[in-house]
Formats: sequence, structure tokens, C-alpha cells
Amino acid sequence: MTIDPRTPVVVGVAQAMQRPDDLAEAHEAVALMEQVVLAAAADAGAPALLGQLDHVGVVQGAWKYTDPGRLVADRVGATAARTSLSANGGNTPQSYLNALALRISRGEINSAVFCGAETIWSRRRQRRAEMTVPFTKQVDVTPDEMFGADVSMQTDFEQSRGMEMPIHFYPLFDSAIRHARGESIDQHRDRLAKLWATFNERAVANEYAWTRTPMTAAEIREGSASNRMVGFPYTKAMNSNWDLDQAAAVLLCSAEAAEAADVPRDRWVFPWAGTDAHDTYAVSERRDLHSSPAIREAGKKLFSMAGVGTEDVAHIDLYSCFPSAVQVGAESLGFGEDRLLTQTGGLTFAGGPLNNYVTHSIATMVNVLRDDAGSIGLVSANGGFLTKHAIGLYSTEPAPNGYGAADVQDIVDQVPVTAVAEDHTGAVTIEAYTVMHNAEGPEVGLCALKTADGARTWGKVIDVGAAASMTTEEAIGVQGDLDASGVLTLG
Repeated sequence: MTIDPRTPVVVGVAQAMQRPDDLAEAHEAVALMEQVVLAAAADAGAPALLGQLDHVGVVQGAWKYTDPGRLVADRVGATAARTSLSANGGNTPQSYLNALALRISRGEINSAVFCGAETIWSRRRQRRAEMTVPFTKQVDVTPDEMFGADVSMQTDFEQSRGMEMPIHFYPLFDSAIRHARGESIDQHRDRLAKLWATFNERAVANEYAWTRTPMTAAEIREGSASNRMVGFPYTKAMNSNWDLDQAAAVLLCSAEAAEAADVPRDRWVFPWAGTDAHDTYAVSERRDLHSSPAIREAGKKLFSMAGVGTEDVAHIDLYSCFPSAVQVGAESLGFGEDRLLTQTGGLTFAGGPLNNYVTHSIATMVNVLRDDAGSIGLVSANGGFLTKHAIGLYSTEPAPNGYGAADVQDIVDQVPVTAVAEDHTGAVTIEAYTVMHNAEGPEVGLCALKTADGARTWGKVIDVGAAASMTTEEAIGVQGDLDASGVLTLG
């Protein structure tokens, strides 16, 4: 088969992590980025590719480098490469690949690498030990371009009602999923635990997973001293873990450049198609809290461009910061939960290095596909509160329709939004909820509420006894009275 020389192909991937007994041996994030970029070129069998790089992109992290791409480029011998730094969002790595592959297919660039690293685990412990934290300073240095844009993921109103962080939104989404499926609380918790046990099992087998301790479904489901309830129904083992030191890189180029660099054919993995879209930035305005029009439309376009269907996908890695993200992703894309929905073990067990998890999942998927030549793999990515999405299809065989990338935002924007009633007081009905826990037990119920005319607002159940009862008795559909401060009294 003749391959178009402009066909984008992933030729090298690498992952790394560190957890030294001696904290003085811990490297800073940019050193880990250098390590994985060099390793990705070695994985391709073509170290010389680094000197020819046109682009070095870095996924934004919890560090203060102003242009880490320049530090990496200079360290690996890619001094002529342009650099970029991404916005925040777990969707970023797949979006990077979509965009860079498209540039390669258009002849705008020949080769690129993107990478990311986090050293949160070592830095926290170095500070506690009053040690010097290694850090390379940059002065008056900025990237050649910014990739993506930071957008506020919640409104002031949502924050004022206690909806501030992922640990608040994602378990609340799961209650809406439970209600939409007609499950009891116990049925729902059993299913989540069973689902997450498959993720744990995969992580145990993954040499790059941060946590490889086996856990049964029962151990994941129930709160314990080491696995306390966080936001009902999620125990700690159902929450993304960012307390780690991890790095990953993906090296891609044109087929022409791969051939010129003598990259062995068994290292090639072709991106087939990539799509991007976002749901409403304000969760308050979403049509419902148990689905994602953006994932659904991005998935339709993805499969349409590639000319395949869900039944053709052999390997799947869905973004897995919390169980609700996996369930919504699976339902939107047409995958049953009887499928293995992770290749890494997910952000709880394999690790959730802030925005960079999907660089790890792409790297893992590339090796899965190399070991199962001719099969198709799918990677999904998610940023914000089930907000920003990117999806990609991959195979060791070239795409039958050539590479395609698309943004389907114009279609998603046609989905009707829900009105928000910030000033509403009085009668409301619970639409979805979570109960946040502290070390002693239930603390506060956080609720999405509907008014009689269908508008959405938010409220808190501050009565601890009432909040506790919401973990054993279904509260969706329960009516209550909302005061001007946002306190909800259940009827």
C-alpha cells in the first residue's frame, strides 16, 4: 500500500516516574520532560529526529516555567523548533495530537513532540523537609505560541453555593446518572465499584501506574481508614490522584520524515482521526447532568471520518478522573460497561498528573496497538467539569480515508441550554446531589435544584443528619425550600 508522504504517524512514546527514597535525588519537572523526550526518540529508533523537530509542545502543569518547551528543546538538541505551552485542561494532550497531526498532514510541519511532567509528590515532601526544591528559572522567555485558551470552568454563583472543584461536580453527576438509569443507591454503588475494580486490575498490570495495590470491588466501594468517603458515592479510591511524579512524551512526524529517519515500520502508529468539542462552560446551563452532547457529536464525527464504528474498536481508554466521566463517555460513544474501558488503570490508580494524563494514555495505547497490529484503539480526553473533550482513533495500519481532524462545536452549540435562577427562593426539587464528607463523616449536601418552571439553581443541605440520610435514601425528586443564602431545607 502506498502511503501519502504527508500522513502523520506516531513513531515514539515514553513514560517515566520517580519516587526516590532520598528526596535529594528527585528531578525537577523539566528534567523529567527531557528524559521522556529523549526516550521517545530512542523508542522510535531515531534519536536524530530530535535535531529536526519543528515543534516542541508542553502540557501546562503545576510549576512556574514560562516556556518549558524552550528548555526541553535546547536540552535535546531541537534548538530550531518552535515552542508552545498549552492551556489548562485534561483534554489538552489529545487536542495537541489532533492539531499537530493536522499540521503535518497539511505540510505545515514535518515533526513535533509534546510532553508533560508533574513532580507534586517530591516537591511537597521536599518542602515539608525544608529542602531546596530544584527549579530552573526563566527570565523574559515566553513560548512562540499558546495552545488553547484558559476558560473559567465555573461561575461565581456556582462557587458561592459550594460548587467549586471537581470533587464537587463529578459525584453529583453520578447521582444524575443513577436516576436516569433507574437504579437504587445500592445498585448504583455496586456497579461503580465493579467498574472501578476493572480499572484497578489494569493498573496493577501497568508498570507505569503510580498505585499498583490490588483492591476488590468491595474495598473500593466501602469507606475505611485508608479509603474514606469523599463526595458520596465516591470513596477516595474513586477520585483522581495527583500526588505523584510522572512524565510522558509523544513524538510524531510525517511518513516521509519517518522513512528518512529509518524509523522501523513496526514502531509506526497512525492517528486515523481526531475531534474536539466542549459542552457549556457553565454547568448550570447544561441541558441535563447525566450526558454530554459534545462527546456524542465528537464521537459521531470521529467514526464518520474514519469510516468505522464502535464495534471495530478493539482497545479503549476513556478519560477516567471519576466514574461519572467514564460512564458518560462510554454511553455517548456507544461502548458498554462490559468492555475494558482503560488501558492504563485510570487517574485514580495509574495516576492523574493534572492535565497530562492523556499523554500517558496515548503512550500506553501506542504500545498496545504495536502488540496487536492492525487493531484500532480509541483515546478520549476531558477537561474541566466534563466540559472540554477530545477524542482520537489510532492503528498500526494507515487510515483508509486519510487523516482527518474536526471541531464540531457548531453542532454542539445548537443544543438548548437550561435557564439559571440565581435569585430564586422558595420551592425547589432536587435534580442531582452529592454529600461531602470530612474525616468524621457526612458534612454537607450539595444539590442541583430545579424550579417549577424548569430553571436550575444550587443549594446546600447544612443539616448534618439530613445530609447523612441522603446517602442511604434517594433524594432526587425530593422537594425543599431554598433561602436567599442558598441553604436548602428538605420538605
